[in-house]
Amino acid sequence: MKKRRIRSDMAWSTPERIVVRGLDLPGEILGRLTLGDMAFLELMGRTPTAGESKLFNAMVVTLVEHGITPSALAARLTYLGAPEALQAAVAAGLCGLGSVFVGSTEDCARMLREALPDPKAKADLEGLARAIVAAREVIPGIGHPLHKPVDPRTARLFEIARETGFYGPYCDLIQRVAAEAERSSGGRKSLPVNATGAIGALGCELGFDWKVLRGLGVIARAIGLVGHLLEESREPIAQEVWFRVEEEASAHLKPKT
Repeated sequence: MKKRRIRSDMAWSTPERIVVRGLDLPGEILGRLTLGDMAFLELMGRTPTAGESKLFNAMVVTLVEHGITPSALAARLTYLGAPEALQAAVAAGLCGLGSVFVGSTEDCARMLREALPDPKAKADLEGLARAIVAAREVIPGIGHPLHKPVDPRTARLFEIARETGFYGPYCDLIQRVAAEAERSSGGRKSLPVNATGAIGALGCELGFDWKVLRGLGVIARAIGLVGHLLEESREPIAQEVWFRVEEEASAHLKPKT
């Protein structure tokens, strides 16, 4: 069997040097790039421009924290059982980033890319929005149980996109999709573009492969989960959550006194 070539362009090191994506880590990266810039370098193979840096950092910061969410609860409960393995608790929280929470950035970006493969082409965005809504029962990137009629994170992200020159056809399209979905519901539902929808669209504007967009949520939420676990170590709530949920869930089985 012919062996396949093994190759990586990510990084290399010697006793004297560490090079990441062609840049010297101590000399060209440390003290120069933010964490977000470093993530951009890893994913795109180059450092971001000033505008890209501002927008990309805003995108990932948006996803760091959103309170006591299912991922935060999963992390805290795992930490309760294995406080010696913080990394396992973070991993438990990250496992829940999928089509409902955070990971819908990927689904949204894929939807937009498939509808509009060439952002420079003259396209009927209104027609594309109608086609997307007609073809899908569930539309990623729109609607939120709490943030309506406007998701404040989306409004600010699109504002930054305009400031940096990256508000383009994908941002326009996802907003048209949200408007069309509301019209199709007969006005019964408020379906704003949510934060993951905005980030999916902005990822397309920045030229990211849609397959990596869920990874932005992983990068960001890992930071938030570490914060939750530090708080859990100091002011624990996981055991109380466990006891109270168990008590309520099994209350109907216990004899009344």
